[in-house]
Amino acid sequence: MKNTILLLLFMSIFANAQTLDKEKINQTLDTWHKAAADAKFDAYFDAMTNDAIYIGTDATENWIKPDFKAWAKPYFDKGTTWNFIALERHIFFDKTRKMAWFDELLNTQMKICRGSGVLVKVGKEWKIQHYVLSMTVPNDEVDAVVKAKSPIEDILIKELQKK
Repeated sequence: MKNTILLLLFMSIFANAQTLDKEKINQTLDTWHKAAADAKFDAYFDAMTNDAIYIGTDATENWIKPDFKAWAKPYFDKGTTWNFIALERHIFFDKTRKMAWFDELLNTQMKICRGSGVLVKVGKEWKIQHYVLSMTVPNDEVDAVVKAKSPIEDILIKELQKK
């Protein structure tokens, strides 16, 4: 009987900790997106680890944090940033509960986009270490999208194949 009670207590504590961490991660991501919408440069980049990577929608956008900051600074200074609002989000944890990954659907100026990434627990805070933004393409429109991007990306493919 004691073992059953201890097991139930442990499971309850574990479930509660996971719920709290999910809430903290949701808050971190929502606050991060809001900081961009409000052009709050420091708040936006402070939510990321120092070694963070941001991968944008363009095939050439694979930024380390210092380069992403340099690229984004003029947009934040002018207040012409982006506004991403989560429509749906799924969060998962590793066994240590010090790393989490997620995927989200976003309402953006580009219509629905998908974000995904990795967060790490730094002290009691969750920080974004890796983020990937991608545009969604309705299956019925793939041919038209491929046709539109082919002239640009055919050149990029050739350049990348030379490396």
